[in-house]
Amino acid sequence: MPSRSELAACCLVDTMIDEPDPITASPLGQETPLPSRRELANAIRALSMDAVQRAESGHPGAPMGMADFGMVLWNDFLRHNPTNPKWFNRDRLILSNGHGSMLLYSLLHLSGYDLTIEDLRNFRQLGSRTPGHPEYGLTPGVETTTGPLGQGLANGVGMALAERALATRFNRPRFPIVDHYTYVILGDGCLMEGVSYEACSLAGLWGLGKLICLYDDNGISIDGKVRGWFSEDMVQRFQSCGWQVIPNVDGHDPTAIHEAIAQARAYSQSPTLICCKTTIARGSPNKGGSEKSHGAPLGAAEVAATRENIGWQHEPFVIPPEHYRAFDARAKGAAWEAEWNTLFARYRAEYPGPAAEFQRRLACGFPPDWEELAWNFIQAMQERHEDLATRAASQRALETYGPYFPSLVGGSADLTESTGIPWVGCRPVDFENPDGNLIYYGAREFAMNAIMNGLALHGGYVPFGGTFLMFSDYCRSAIRMSSLMKLRCVFILTHDSIGVGGDGPTHQPIEHVAGLRIVPELSVWRTCDTTETAVAWKAALERLNGPTCLIFTRQKLPHQDRTPEQVRAIARGGYVLLDCGDNPEAIIIATGSEVQLAVAAARQLNEQGRRVRVVSMPSVDVFDAQDADYRESVLPAAVTRRVVVEAAVTAPWYKYAGPQGVVIGIDHFGVSGPPEIIFQHFGFTAERVAATVLGLF
Repeated sequence: MPSRSELAACCLVDTMIDEPDPITASPLGQETPLPSRRELANAIRALSMDAVQRAESGHPGAPMGMADFGMVLWNDFLRHNPTNPKWFNRDRLILSNGHGSMLLYSLLHLSGYDLTIEDLRNFRQLGSRTPGHPEYGLTPGVETTTGPLGQGLANGVGMALAERALATRFNRPRFPIVDHYTYVILGDGCLMEGVSYEACSLAGLWGLGKLICLYDDNGISIDGKVRGWFSEDMVQRFQSCGWQVIPNVDGHDPTAIHEAIAQARAYSQSPTLICCKTTIARGSPNKGGSEKSHGAPLGAAEVAATRENIGWQHEPFVIPPEHYRAFDARAKGAAWEAEWNTLFARYRAEYPGPAAEFQRRLACGFPPDWEELAWNFIQAMQERHEDLATRAASQRALETYGPYFPSLVGGSADLTESTGIPWVGCRPVDFENPDGNLIYYGAREFAMNAIMNGLALHGGYVPFGGTFLMFSDYCRSAIRMSSLMKLRCVFILTHDSIGVGGDGPTHQPIEHVAGLRIVPELSVWRTCDTTETAVAWKAALERLNGPTCLIFTRQKLPHQDRTPEQVRAIARGGYVLLDCGDNPEAIIIATGSEVQLAVAAARQLNEQGRRVRVVSMPSVDVFDAQDADYRESVLPAAVTRRVVVEAAVTAPWYKYAGPQGVVIGIDHFGVSGPPEIIFQHFGFTAERVAATVLGLF
């Protein structure tokens, strides 16, 4: 009889109806012979094509092509517990090419997760737990939200880094309490995206030996055969990044796949890329190997032809009991978790201190007396009256808060000093010391933020990362994904306006703050001095259900006077910084570096007998979340003479300025020059603000 590799070269009919190849035993000890490996993979193919066909949209080709290596990975290697998807020491599996989501949903359902056959029937339907692309927090067993290609791979780098760092910190001889793999399934599109280059370069540099990637090398993307636009030597590319590469693995030969994964696991010095040669829509007699199966249902006639071709004689969404028995991982998953719980109990008995610290790390909680500690620091910042750039004020906050949060891990995209990231006591992360808390990402903004998402998803870390606000364009998609998943990440963005000065318009953000403020679930702070910065950092650390952007200046800003009540009011996102009595005639609203202009203008006008209030609004979203009475107390509806000042685009501010108000901003690109001269050139002066207010009378 020819070998499986030889069979793989034959026609589809010959390969899809295979001789029995039973796996050793079912987890429940059933005596009934279990299906062959090919038959188990065909169950995935059938579920995938049927779900896409019923939804009348989706991507059947990828899961049908990946069914064989997905089945081997899931049944032979993946350590997980379907009855407790959040068990800490589980292996992580990421489907980076998330359009092939029916592969993941099929495996989750078949192995015993709380995902029913009805859920699969409702694929891509409103309110279902099986959306078109996997969504973290919606479907049990989904480790991260994927869809924008390449980001799942970068998330996997973050997860693998977290595993290695926590293992280095907490494991002891005979007690490998942190010991799991990160598996990433990816496709051609993931490797075309630039974020994959960035993230994989770092993964090789860090020697993440428990990161194993299975590349669905089918040579097809939506536009057709990829050789016309994707032809680099993948082996040389990844080897040059320090990876082990296992090339030319028959992605439809279970034995070859098993051997490749075993080889990857046996090598711990670097991550591994397994290049699985596959056929997209494997089993489809007329659309297999074609882009026609990539992003559209096969069609009823082709689904029927595929059933006959692969020998699948069951109705749509009908899976025989023996297939469920073969996939069922509930018993072995519970046994794995119980084994780990026993190991950890012994670890805790022998190493009570590290065990307690480990549990605190996983909780990512707060130190005792956190509120008192934080507010004491905030009040101290107010009493010092220091004039600092808010990026320097951020560094002060890190140096105070950081030692109390061992879960904090920071970094920057080659702008570490410029963004105020390093703090006293931080330790760099590198190959020899992966348990540090300062990551040098190099000029890789996109990968930095996507890796941060992976660190947060893994657990044990609250990541933050810094770059210039201008370069948030490079990482916006990762910030959006963080917001979509409601992750606890902090994005530090400095050099926030035309105040950048001589670097010119290429580095002067204009539209960026507004663009970030409109991202759902993302909290944005733009602070005016050391006190507001300390409050913003407190808010960012306390935010458990979404990421935060902290936007800081390059240039020094004057400190503002406040009462203790005003200091507390900063936490509400917007507050009265300078008042004029109970009945203001006009209100000036400002943020960040423009608050000083608002205060100077109001004082000038108040000295002339006007009654002008200044509202500092460091966080629009936090202010908008306050109750109506508070918002009315700050911005009385009866006061319609309003001027808003921010060195950014004007359009979003008219919701506060109102139809009779004026917004002083900048709706064009900046220029190169000294910062103070640029501000004057574009009319950001106290005199102009005062004149604008007077013009409303």
